[in-house]
Amino acid sequence: MNKAGKIISINPPYAIPGGEVLVNCEGFQAGEADEYGCYFDGRAARIVGASKSRVMAIVPDDFDTTKVEIYLENGGDRSTSKNIVVGKKLADDLHIVANPAVDPKDDSLILTRSGSRGQQLPVTLFRLEKEGFLDEMSVEIMNPTGVAFDQTEQLYVTARADGEIYRIDHDTEIVPYASELGIATGLAFDKNNVMFVGDRSGTIYRVESFGNAESFAILEPSVSAYHLAFGSDEKLYVTAPGLSSFDAVYRIDKDGYDEIFYRGLGRPQGLAFDRDGNLYVAACLQGRHGIVKIAPDGAVAEMFVAGMNVVGLCLTRQGEMIVATNDAVYSLPLGIYGTLLN
Repeated sequence: MNKAGKIISINPPYAIPGGEVLVNCEGFQAGEADEYGCYFDGRAARIVGASKSRVMAIVPDDFDTTKVEIYLENGGDRSTSKNIVVGKKLADDLHIVANPAVDPKDDSLILTRSGSRGQQLPVTLFRLEKEGFLDEMSVEIMNPTGVAFDQTEQLYVTARADGEIYRIDHDTEIVPYASELGIATGLAFDKNNVMFVGDRSGTIYRVESFGNAESFAILEPSVSAYHLAFGSDEKLYVTAPGLSSFDAVYRIDKDGYDEIFYRGLGRPQGLAFDRDGNLYVAACLQGRHGIVKIAPDGAVAEMFVAGMNVVGLCLTRQGEMIVATNDAVYSLPLGIYGTLLN
């Protein structure tokens, strides 16, 4: 009898290095630790827990490909295998606190090295080119947090240190756009190119034009940042991570009235929609960390990408999901397309 058993499925089927995946199996005989193992393309993974029907393992790093084979071994026996997609690291040595942004002009990524509040670092904004080169942007912004492009392909950045919004011209010039916005964090634009900014102290601002900001909605304060995204229903979706494991995703209509779209996430952060209306949120769900996928009606949520310290994501024109941790970004070729890029 094969003591390694048979792998039934991998949950979730996507991950970044360091994420926890659940190997559902049958007939696995967990004995002494040195007698069995879980392997990713032949590399031994750290096992968190094991039983005859499931094995929880930590995804190793530095694979040569994103398609990775998983199998179990026990006492010289080897199980059947299953494949998962593991994200490829694009850049590290960063400090990201919200979603990256895709430049619609050339598909490069805008990334941050934000620093702790009030800390001025030598370089805080970067452009990651499609070819893999990480370029420093020669603009000085303390604690850049939210980054987003408007409908005219113009880049804007929130600075939580001074509560300002800056427009970035040609990667070299900063133009103050709006000020006195509290601890400005999240940033999003609606279909009419109106800017919305989240002050983590409890206010969502609507910025109609240059410097013209008004209160749009009031929510519970966040311990870290507000994160904003517009859905295909033209409503604003907001996360406000707290200290609970039962936080909500809020939905706000055009008049500023809010409701709970989904509740049950731990520390929900960056969020993005695909073209089918599914919402992806960097969060913890039932004790598991990574990217959570929520159905368009908010009725069902599932762990979609396993990963630790995930703070945000974005979707590219090539169907890639870019997953950002607090210090690195990864690319997963999933064939999922976002709503904001043509």
